[in-house]
Amino acid sequence: MINLNTDIQYLKGVGEARAKVLKKDLDIYTVEDLLYFFPYKHIDKSKIYLISDIHSQIGSIQLQGRVSRIETIGQGRGQRLSARFTDRTGSIELVWFKGIRFLKSSLKEGEHYTLFGKPILFNGRFSISHPEMEKTAADAVIEKGLMPQYSIPEKVKDKFVNSKLITKLVEIVWQLQPQIPDPLPSYLKQEQNIIDLCDALKHIHKPQSEDWYKKAEERLKFDELFNIQLKLLFQKHIQKSTIKGHIFGHVGQYFNRFFKELLEFELTEAQKRVVREIHSDVKSGLQMNRLIQGDVGSGKTIVAFFAMLMAVDNGFQAAMMAPTEILANQHFEGLKPFADALGLKIYLLTGNTKKSEREQLHQDLQNGVAHLLIGTHALIEDTVQFDNLGIVVIDEQHRFGVAQRAKFWNKNNVPPHILIMTATPIPRTLSMTIYGDLDVSVIDELPPGRKTIQTQHLYDTQFLKVYKFIRDQIALGRQIYVVYPLIKESEKLDFKALEEGFWQLYENFPPPKYHISKVHGDLKAKDKAFEMQQFVKGETHIMVATTVIEVGVNVPNASVMIIESAERFGLSQLHQLRGRVGRGADQSYCILKTSHKLSKESRTRIEAMVNSNDGFELAEIDMQLRGPGSIDGTQQSGMPFDFKIAKLTSDQDILQKARKAAEKLLSKDPDLNALLKQWLKKQLQTTIDWSRIG
Repeated sequence: MINLNTDIQYLKGVGEARAKVLKKDLDIYTVEDLLYFFPYKHIDKSKIYLISDIHSQIGSIQLQGRVSRIETIGQGRGQRLSARFTDRTGSIELVWFKGIRFLKSSLKEGEHYTLFGKPILFNGRFSISHPEMEKTAADAVIEKGLMPQYSIPEKVKDKFVNSKLITKLVEIVWQLQPQIPDPLPSYLKQEQNIIDLCDALKHIHKPQSEDWYKKAEERLKFDELFNIQLKLLFQKHIQKSTIKGHIFGHVGQYFNRFFKELLEFELTEAQKRVVREIHSDVKSGLQMNRLIQGDVGSGKTIVAFFAMLMAVDNGFQAAMMAPTEILANQHFEGLKPFADALGLKIYLLTGNTKKSEREQLHQDLQNGVAHLLIGTHALIEDTVQFDNLGIVVIDEQHRFGVAQRAKFWNKNNVPPHILIMTATPIPRTLSMTIYGDLDVSVIDELPPGRKTIQTQHLYDTQFLKVYKFIRDQIALGRQIYVVYPLIKESEKLDFKALEEGFWQLYENFPPPKYHISKVHGDLKAKDKAFEMQQFVKGETHIMVATTVIEVGVNVPNASVMIIESAERFGLSQLHQLRGRVGRGADQSYCILKTSHKLSKESRTRIEAMVNSNDGFELAEIDMQLRGPGSIDGTQQSGMPFDFKIAKLTSDQDILQKARKAAEKLLSKDPDLNALLKQWLKKQLQTTIDWSRIG
């Protein structure tokens, strides 16, 4: 009897040596792993071609005939094996550069074979390199149909593990009639019009037809996306039913005074909606885990401040953590006047906070004198202890690791509410997968009066036009950003480009009439802060920088963003950089400078930037171009889920169906049936508990 957990070693035709290769190189440890090792394509082996049918446009084909004149040509590394293959209409040369010793012993002159390979035209003659060869009778009838091809590295093929072997092993499994339990309820399969799991696994490897393959693919894609959604929603259900949170029972004087007396502008309807959603969360008695998505300049920080005031109104402290010292300083400087006017004690904590100030801050936090704390990752140090932490706001959270964010849980007996902000627009499909266990709010309006940033694409050779534009803008009293890429792989070249660019600008915009500052990540924090402050105060006209200014600089007077080598940036980063301007009432501009040589993908990105200011639209395009990207925890790379067959870029409809199906299943059976619960338990043991850390 065979089951899915049977060790691959005990499958007929494997043995200890092959099992080692399968396990080490292909991650195939069990029968289940084998069945879920999906082919990357299928080739049609139902047709036999004649050699006379071959032409230059033909793809991989199947031939039948006899092998003659086998000979070894050359010596050493340049050695190759050549054979003549003949059918009733002609002949063609077969060539092998590897596995020659094995082939010399297995290929026999005069024997009949069926081969599969791609003919290549060279010097007016066709040949086939490394064809698949199978000894067959002269009158053999071919009924193979669609045959699977598996992605196997060359080093593994050299160990005699190839597509042919995997196909054979899968066939052996089906001959043994394994027990394959289907965790999906029958009503759900019927509603979604999807086939049984056993049928799907059979037809994904060797489909009876193209139609059966599509059915198998849809079922297995649905499974992957459904399983993820079910896990996320189940975690959310457990969290909401078991993890209690502080109750902010009323909106008090600090909130009302700020709203009625200190706020100098009208909130957008989107901001008001998100404030209401937060208020509903924090008064419920359950811990809030909410993500605020909002484009650059949409007013997320003010919404977060309202949430922090809800905490203070109810006797709790509030903290805000930013990924860089620059951004932490900006939040502090922006919120301090409001806090002072309200009579609240607000503190800043970064790596550069003086020891004497730290000691007083720690004391004031622990005795409850400090109401608000703004800072960098210094906030999560063990020495930072609160009297009664009620809420934590995390800005640009994907820049923090999971382990870092989790440390806030140890600051209180009852976990604080978590509010996450991101100005990185995330496509809806990706958001549903990464943040499926969080409540998501979207601020989809910009404050009134903001003018759309005009974006233009210019080539490097048009620098005189750019210099004239800079002079005209400075004459109007505006300030300019000039941003250079800094990519690790070519760091020295990038620094050289930045230095050369700086001196070119210096020559064309000399002092004392013009002042230029320079900022990059290798500057000491003190020097970086000085240069930034000079620009913020309007002391310098042009800031030459790397992407350290991507987040964290808010200069309403800066009206021009010039991005050098724009083709080297991703769409999301280009949009973030563009968002540094357009903060004031003046018309703002973004100039994307590139070389004339642009790849198709780079040109698509540049054109998208010129044509759209919508961050969410650009994020969708970016995902189509580059894949889901990375919003993972500890290393910010890779997806938190492995997809074997589903693709977020093209399977959005299936994802939507899977989400709705998971929601319906949980509403019918919140405790889940035994099979689903067993599967879910296995998943939860091997993945991060995202809901507990935001």
